[in-house]
Amino acid sequence: MYRKVLKFLMIGVLALVWGWLGWGFLSAKGITLFNLLILAMTGIIIFVPLYKRYIRNDSPTKGQERQ
Repeated sequence: MYRKVLKFLMIGVLALVWGWLGWGFLSAKGITLFNLLILAMTGIIIFVPLYKRYIRNDSPTKGQERQ
């Protein structure tokens, strides 16, 4: 039970840090389409693997064991 809470807490803290850095980037460079694209790409690079590992594959499927 505590592992599930810890996973979401870890992702939440990482999202807060990413948001803070993204806000700093946009406030320093300005809000343009190119800068928003860069911010979106960094979010995809960071959060898609975490989603695939911790949220989508939360329960192992039949015949597969979790390592």
